[in-house]
Amino acid sequence: MNISPFFRNLRSAYRAEMDDLTFDSEGRDVLRQRLAEKRREIGFLLQMMELSPEMVAVVFHQGLRFTEPAVMDHLLSHESDEFPEWASLSGGIELTPWAHELAQIILKAPGGEWFLTVAAGLHYMAGKPDAALAGQGDDARYEDSDNNDNDDTDVQDDFNDHESDEVRGDARDREEAGASWLEGQGFDRKD
Repeated sequence: MNISPFFRNLRSAYRAEMDDLTFDSEGRDVLRQRLAEKRREIGFLLQMMELSPEMVAVVFHQGLRFTEPAVMDHLLSHESDEFPEWASLSGGIELTPWAHELAQIILKAPGGEWFLTVAAGLHYMAGKPDAALAGQGDDARYEDSDNNDNDDTDVQDDFNDHESDEVRGDARDREEAGASWLEGQGFDRKD
C-alpha cells in the first residue's frame, strides 16, 4: 500500500490527539467523556477543519465502518489537493447514526467534503493492522470497532518499547506538530 506524505504526517498528529484525549492527569481513561464534549462542540470545531483536521477527525472515533477497503487504500495514496469526490467514497463507508448527524453538519460547511475525506482516511489507517502499513511510517494504534456500541475505551497501545528510535522519533514529530499548531493559534514557540 502506498500512503501519501499528507496522510502519513497527519496520522502521527491524529495519534497524538488521541493520546492527549485518552487519559487525564491522574491516569484515568477519559476518552469517552472527552470525545462526547468534542462532539457537542462541533459548531466551534468547524473552523479548525482545514488548519488542524486531525483535531476534529477524532469526533468520528468508532463512528465509521469501511465496506470497500480497496477504495480507501487508493484514497491514502492521494495528496490533499487530489482527493476524489466525497460521494465516490461515501458509498463504501457506513456511519453510525450519531456519526451521520455530525457528517450532515460538516457537509454544510465550506470544505466539509474535503474534511470528511481526510477524517475517513485517518480512521481507516487507524484500523489497519500493523503489517498492512509496514514500511509506511508508524504503527496503527487505534482500531475502530466494527460494532456500534460507541465504547471509546478500546484504545490499543502497542508501543511498549519506549526506548526505541522509532518511538522517540514519533514523540518528536508529535511535539513538533503540537508546537506548530500552537504557534498557528498565536502562541509563542517554546525552545
